[in-house]
Amino acid sequence: MLSLPGLNLTAPPLDPVALASAPAITRTQDLSPNKEFRFEVPFGRTITIKLLSGTAEYFGTEFAPNQLYSFSGTKGAVYSWHGCRLEIGGSGGDVSEYVAEETGMMGYANAHFSLEALRERAAHGIEGPRVLIVGPENSGKTTFTRILTSYAVKSGRQPMVVNLDPRQGMLSVPGSMSAAAFSSIIDVEDGWGSSPISGPSPIPVKMPLVYHYGIGNPELENGKIFKPLVTRMALAVMSRLEEDRMSKQAGLLIDTPGAISAGKGGVYDNIEHIISEFSVNIVFVMGMERLYSDLTRKYSNLPSSDTVNIIRLDSSGGCVQRDEEYMKALRQAQIRAYFFGNNDEVALAPQSQMADFEDLHIFKIKEGQDANALFRAYDDFGSTPDIYERVTPTPELQNSLLAVTTAAANDRQEMIRDASIRGYIYVADVDETKKKVRLLSPQPGQTPPNALILGSFPEDVPGLVS
Repeated sequence: MLSLPGLNLTAPPLDPVALASAPAITRTQDLSPNKEFRFEVPFGRTITIKLLSGTAEYFGTEFAPNQLYSFSGTKGAVYSWHGCRLEIGGSGGDVSEYVAEETGMMGYANAHFSLEALRERAAHGIEGPRVLIVGPENSGKTTFTRILTSYAVKSGRQPMVVNLDPRQGMLSVPGSMSAAAFSSIIDVEDGWGSSPISGPSPIPVKMPLVYHYGIGNPELENGKIFKPLVTRMALAVMSRLEEDRMSKQAGLLIDTPGAISAGKGGVYDNIEHIISEFSVNIVFVMGMERLYSDLTRKYSNLPSSDTVNIIRLDSSGGCVQRDEEYMKALRQAQIRAYFFGNNDEVALAPQSQMADFEDLHIFKIKEGQDANALFRAYDDFGSTPDIYERVTPTPELQNSLLAVTTAAANDRQEMIRDASIRGYIYVADVDETKKKVRLLSPQPGQTPPNALILGSFPEDVPGLVS
């Protein structure tokens, strides 16, 4: 059990009933070439998979022979190009599994080879592909992004991956946007991997650039925060590409939230903004004919120098509807992993600390206001956009996350909005009588004097510590 210094807090124990319910029986599963073993494992249950013979991969990352992989609280698929034999443990009960005869992997591989051809051209002075992946929720956008990333890395590339979907974090917690250059293989069990903002790690980590969004749906806030952060992210990423020859040649892979693909009357403001800011030249549309048709019509008559190729891919048959209960559990699991690590092998020791009310500079995102009023230009009197409101700690703040920005507390509000994130801290308790706040931080140190942002998303995480 993990002890947290100073507060005598502990990570919540695992549920012994759930652990005991998983049978220890194993069985073998043969996969023919071009077939997929799909599984859905609820939180609290675990399924194990070992490759006994042949070759297999998990979202583009190859299985090592005879190595045991564990999966919990996930919906995944193991694919084999040439056939294989797997050893499966922990099946049965509420674990769903089946072998799929038809998959989208051939289309994904063809997409990779097409991008590789463009990267070869980039070696002769032409910029690498800048790829945007769009489509509705649960259409396989993140899976496709991860597969393209894995294949690019295995081909010796170093692609820049950008996550603009606040509903699930990449190298950060949900509610954030992030970008990182990938030069090492993506881990089978840990997904995108770990980053220094979550504490030290014994395995190679990525160095992400993170911005805090703090709202769940970009379509509900009229572009007052999403678009400015996209612009800020694009400036940083494109500048990095100019300085990094390998990433410039490998290009960009941009994952997006499904909400922006809904559009309004055939107009997709957020998608068009991303295409413009990142100079996107390839858009993959996952299984949405209307979106494909609308984007094709809009970008079909551009000059050759500004060509945007719109390509439609069918959603994988393995894509399943992830209800809000599952997504909430997934977000909470990601936040727990941010502070405590994913498992006993990569356990983190977060630090607790006390802070006075006056030492915390908390800004809460104002929602439901007109975007034009929020982001009007400075007038002759130096007025500033009213993006945030100051927050005095109250018991309602307990169990929430605060984003630690790189901005000073007295910076202008748009500078706070545009500042990158150093990390996150968790509000464990608020004592109004003593005017003290108990905080949980992934790394030791004093209470940060920087501006702290409180958003409405992700929701509070009760019981993170006890």
